[in-house]
Amino acid sequence: MDLPAAWVEQVQKIDWAQLKEKVQDYGPALKVVKGTWSRESLKEISEGRLFVPDEVINDALAKGLEKKPQQGLKRISLRSHENGKLDIEASTQKGELKLSGKIKEFVHQGDKTYMVYQVQKKRLPGHGLMSWIFSLVSLSMVERMMGKVDTFENMPVDIKHNDVRVDCSQVLAASTFGQTSFHGHRLLDMIEIKGAIPKENGIEFQTELHIPDDVKADLKGLLKSKGEEIRTENGGE
Repeated sequence: MDLPAAWVEQVQKIDWAQLKEKVQDYGPALKVVKGTWSRESLKEISEGRLFVPDEVINDALAKGLEKKPQQGLKRISLRSHENGKLDIEASTQKGELKLSGKIKEFVHQGDKTYMVYQVQKKRLPGHGLMSWIFSLVSLSMVERMMGKVDTFENMPVDIKHNDVRVDCSQVLAASTFGQTSFHGHRLLDMIEIKGAIPKENGIEFQTELHIPDDVKADLKGLLKSKGEEIRTENGGE
């Protein structure tokens, strides 16, 4: 961690809408940051572990399916277990699709973002939707840390034996988060994901924040400016 948790809390308390013209150049980046990370989630990311409940991911899965319906797919959900297993279930026209396995890799580093899921048990009444299902599952996990992704079309899904590898790199790079920079530094480069471990009722992502020194200096200036604003409004108190 290279940004103290106390700093993270202070930055998240800033009312960006009230900042004056001298920081207007940072407006687009700050809007994306504020819309992507709550104070609590940013604090967890800075501490190296972000826990995402199954219900949050399942809600994203439901919304993704609603936004982009797939013929023959009625429902999709996942369930995490304390022993590190991740179950994926889907209701299809051909019956219930059930997978049980583990996340071998979940990586985001710069321009590289991918997940590898190892299937250990399976029930596949018809697997024509496998690639689509894994694309949606992967992005629903990524969205908790990098905001909404407009599409997941043309995401490479490579299935070899029992390993399913989903590459999210291109669609994430084309997203609002992927296209946003702060003081010349891409937001994509400021967060790293090193792994994902299913726990009981949720997934724990192993994370790191990489905040460049000049961005830290800018944040210090914003905090100082906001503090001066508040003192002025309170009559110098």
